Amino acid sequence: MNKVFQIGLVLVAVMLTACNQRELNTKVSHATGWSYFDKKTTNFQAYEGVDAGIPLSMVIVEGGSFPIGEKDEFITAPRNNANRSLTVSSFYMDKYEVTNLDWNEYVHWMSMVFGASRPSLYKKALPDTTVWREEMAYNEPYLEYYFRHPAYSFYPVVGVSWNQAMAYCRWRTDRVNELKLVQCGAIQNPPFDKLLPIEEDAVEEWENNNPGYTMDAYAVVNPDDPEDSLYVYRPSYEWVRDKFVFNTEKYLYSDYMPEFGRHPRLDSYGEPRKINSADGVMVIGFRLPTEAEWEFAAYAPIAGEDGLTIEGKIYPWSGYHPRDLSKENIGRLQANFVRGRGDMMGTSGALNDDYVITGPVDAFMPNDFGLYNMAGNVSEWVLDVYRETSYQETSEYNSFRGNIFTQPMRDERGKLVLDSVGCAEVTFASKDDKRDWKDGDLASIIDTDYPLERDSLSMLRYVEAEIDTTRFRVDPSDILVPRITKESRVYKGGSWKDRIYWLNPSTRRYMAQDKSSNTIGFRCAMSILGEQRVEKMNSK
Repeated sequence: MNKVFQIGLVLVAVMLTACNQRELNTKVSHATGWSYFDKKTTNFQAYEGVDAGIPLSMVIVEGGSFPIGEKDEFITAPRNNANRSLTVSSFYMDKYEVTNLDWNEYVHWMSMVFGASRPSLYKKALPDTTVWREEMAYNEPYLEYYFRHPAYSFYPVVGVSWNQAMAYCRWRTDRVNELKLVQCGAIQNPPFDKLLPIEEDAVEEWENNNPGYTMDAYAVVNPDDPEDSLYVYRPSYEWVRDKFVFNTEKYLYSDYMPEFGRHPRLDSYGEPRKINSADGVMVIGFRLPTEAEWEFAAYAPIAGEDGLTIEGKIYPWSGYHPRDLSKENIGRLQANFVRGRGDMMGTSGALNDDYVITGPVDAFMPNDFGLYNMAGNVSEWVLDVYRETSYQETSEYNSFRGNIFTQPMRDERGKLVLDSVGCAEVTFASKDDKRDWKDGDLASIIDTDYPLERDSLSMLRYVEAEIDTTRFRVDPSDILVPRITKESRVYKGGSWKDRIYWLNPSTRRYMAQDKSSNTIGFRCAMSILGEQRVEKMNSK
């Protein structure tokens, strides 16, 4: 190859590189011409495309448009999810349902941090194990062992309400961000040894080092001599809440800085500063998936080489049958559900779904997005408020009912107000509560909050007592009116206790957000910022 030709190739390569180079950059402002990161000027710090990476045990669900709603016609089924087309943004989603082991880690943390100073907060985090009790079934072993025994470590947690699931999401966000700040040197590991009891001679020194806070005394009784008690001291609840507990919003939006922390980065003037949201270090927050996201993720409508997706898909797996049709596993069930009356797992010697109740969260094959048990095992809480007619008033993208537009609560001095577990408290005006936005669902707007009196003698007693009877209704059919409120939340997917109809991801049910069941669990989701294509996200 002659020298002139080699030089020509180099020039072509340089020209192609120049053509492909992006004009927008984070070195020089394309608006003003001033350089970024220049200590001789304002030292403005500019970043592009920084993110915290794919969270552990999550997968990227690449968004797009899809037909949400009914995929088949069942005459006796509720018509509460009419078919329509919409688009969801890309997001992260847990591969697995949240497990008993995950929830035990959460409960252990709550016990370690609040167990001594506010045991009620620890108890509030416990799942309701009594959901296993049934009048005509012997389930006491599940009540005693399902949550804590290692035999069920990787089974889905149940007995948790929507409220508890949301609290877990916030806790998980804070623990993940706390670890990321530790790893980048922004703060140090939280010193859990400071929560351990100390003796009286160390109390004064501790209180001098923590002005405005006190130690609480706890009696330790000598079992050999009940009258002989030793007092030990622990940091007060207020200190634990204010100073020890790391919370993402508290860290970002107030002057809070853990006393055991430090500042690894410099501001424009060369002074140490906290990490902020522009640094792209912290995750933006775990949450429950919206109903639209959950249904999209369950169906996994990935386009083939021709750019088309499978129409009329009934279940999360490929094909239209609950049993595997491959040669290796022909006849094996692809989800944990009830086949017919009394058939929970098949016949002895030929078990087909292997589990009489729930199964491990990684049992059965994942769908095309890599998500396990999007049908069967347990139904899952989603973010939405339930309305039968939500499909009539819906956004064409990122559809969701349940918005409450909040802002951090501050006291009269402008200081961030903290809630009971040391997180930033929020507030909102009544006009910012959109849970009932354009609510055309009669079942949710009929007033059913009244006692029923069906007989004339009872009404006569009220008249004689001069009690206003206009607020009483006497129509016995009123008792059948469902109680649908702003706190009625959607849950999706069939469970181990359901017939196959509910395995269709388009089906939807609801329950009050403070209630729980042995058939409902959940998994977390997280929004993705910026790029929406998986290959581009993976190439960062």
